[in-house]
Amino acid sequence: MNSADLGAPGERVSGANEKACAASTMTELNFSRANSMSRREFVRVALGAGTFALTGEFAMADSSIRKPIPKTGESLLAVGLGTWQTFDVGAGQSSREPLKEVLREFVRLGGSVIDSSPMYGKSESVVGDLATELGVRKHLFLATKVWTSGREAGIRQMDESFKRLRTQHMDLMQVHNLEDYRTQLATLRHWKEQGKVRYIGVTHYTASAHDELARVLTSENPDFVQINYSIVEREAERRLLPLAAEKRVAVLANRPLAAGGLFSRVRGKSLPPWSSEIGCASWAQFFLKFVISHPAVTCAIPATSKVEHLIDNMRAAVGPLPDAATRERMARHLTEL
Repeated sequence: MNSADLGAPGERVSGANEKACAASTMTELNFSRANSMSRREFVRVALGAGTFALTGEFAMADSSIRKPIPKTGESLLAVGLGTWQTFDVGAGQSSREPLKEVLREFVRLGGSVIDSSPMYGKSESVVGDLATELGVRKHLFLATKVWTSGREAGIRQMDESFKRLRTQHMDLMQVHNLEDYRTQLATLRHWKEQGKVRYIGVTHYTASAHDELARVLTSENPDFVQINYSIVEREAERRLLPLAAEKRVAVLANRPLAAGGLFSRVRGKSLPPWSSEIGCASWAQFFLKFVISHPAVTCAIPATSKVEHLIDNMRAAVGPLPDAATRERMARHLTEL
């Protein structure tokens, strides 16, 4: 699973003077004011001034946080995009147009990792259709999953994912929730040798599976592991994240916003004044910076269907990251609210 975005909707910017406003907006929107705002209010004010309606190169600039895939050194922006629930929509324009804008802005801001699964309803097809319409496939790092038992069933399902995502080559194919992982990984190793997939991995979304995941990392040595990890779901820190670092396995963090539940915990609460030291101007950035600052985490994949929340999330991949002491301070502050 991926963390579904459950925040309130905001407003879109539509003025012609976006670029003229952009350079000075964050100076004017100081942190003392941002601390008193909800996520919706902060993003609405920033968008109204044109802060984020920029090209990806200017918006992310030189301070964007990229992390390497340990086995190859290929770098990925540290915040990606999940599709659980959010991209499972019909073919109507009213349903798809907001998601098209999300995908457009995601690429403009330098994002690449987009994660889906055949268990996410129509999500794969929606991603494939929109990426084709926008002409952005070459900018995306497509990740999906196989979630079935048996060699032939796995091949059929994965072939269908290729068709839905409209791609000849998959960047990352993962065994979803470790379903018949030995069988599926055998197929994927062969496909990797053929160049059909670039990386292979395994996933789960509950802490109860971490021991089994650890055994798989040791015995199978995949390129990626996808796990649940957030400021309130820290079980992976005990064994799994250190093991991934030791085995040089890239980590995708699902549920980085605890399926949206983190926002209910901080509703009406101000960011701590010291959060400005790590470049946080919203709670979403606070939570995501905690996740991506762990040395073993390669990319967090929050899901959203709202462009203003996508932009807010992506700002977590800009500026400084908290060190170990600050990470503990962040977690402690949340428990004390």
